[in-house]
Amino acid sequence: MANKNFWKNKKVLISGVSFIGSHLVDRLVAMGVQVRAVNLTSKHAGLIKEHIKKKRVEFYTADLRDLRQAKQSVKGMDIVFHLACDHGGRGYVDLHQGATSSNFLLDGSVFWASLQARVVKVVFASSGCVYPNFLQTDPKKTIYLKEEMVKPPYDADNMYGWGKLMGELTLKNYYKDFGLKSVSLRYFTVYGERGVENHAVIAMIARAFIGQNPFEVWGTGEQVRNWTYVGDIVEGTLLAGEKIDDATAINLGTTERTRVIDAVREVLRYTGHQAKIVTRPEMPTGPYNRVADNSLAKKLLGWEPKMKFIKGLDRTIDWYFSSKSKNEIRKNIKTLLTEK
Repeated sequence: MANKNFWKNKKVLISGVSFIGSHLVDRLVAMGVQVRAVNLTSKHAGLIKEHIKKKRVEFYTADLRDLRQAKQSVKGMDIVFHLACDHGGRGYVDLHQGATSSNFLLDGSVFWASLQARVVKVVFASSGCVYPNFLQTDPKKTIYLKEEMVKPPYDADNMYGWGKLMGELTLKNYYKDFGLKSVSLRYFTVYGERGVENHAVIAMIARAFIGQNPFEVWGTGEQVRNWTYVGDIVEGTLLAGEKIDDATAINLGTTERTRVIDAVREVLRYTGHQAKIVTRPEMPTGPYNRVADNSLAKKLLGWEPKMKFIKGLDRTIDWYFSSKSKNEIRKNIKTLLTEK
């Protein structure tokens, strides 16, 4: 468990307060930490509105790609959780590579500003997308991606993956050359409450919610993932902020191997939605075999996921069905699947 005493008097900035970031805010506020939260827009401010209202969180908007705004945002902070990025699920990162290229500028600006402001540590939200594509092509192989597999020849996943990889390498060299403490966390396909439809799990749930029939599955359905529950990700993120200083990159992911088609069948079973499943191999699919080895996180952080996928999936379905409007989702489903 995260050490409440470690965070007690820390001044913390979280950049990017949407899905994962809002859950991180909840945990830090629960530990009595005064948090500064920065987003590009106020779009997701509603996720932490009670904290803002009660002045437990200082929230404002800024374009962190602008070095002046980045410097203002990190000023006086001890720890920067850098989660902000232009990102989305498979449909988004495949179809918006120009947009996700802006992450090179965003990360560089935040890291340079943090160095200049003498921030104590940067906790960087990286991704399983840094792993070489050529390792992830065969769903029939049982392979677990280890941190040391990210090495030349690099073969990251789209511009989004290359951005995360460059962020990791920047922090390694900032630690080596300038002493800036940091840790990079390779998140693996995070899901849970507050997730959005351009990510696979929420897309499946949305299709069942509106009664889609035939029920579309992007790819062949054979692709293997290790969806990791957002609560486990937040816990690992906090532990890394406490324990790692030397810019090590660490996987945060479950070792459960789940085929997309099996996740779809569980969504249909749990929701009671009866539909014909139709696969769409021509649609954005991503790698066919992406599962983390989390032994380094166990060793360095004492962390491993507690939430089993089926239980977390059912919990997420309950949240989605109780909080969404069928008319709104039905009207906007095509846009929601590929946009931010």
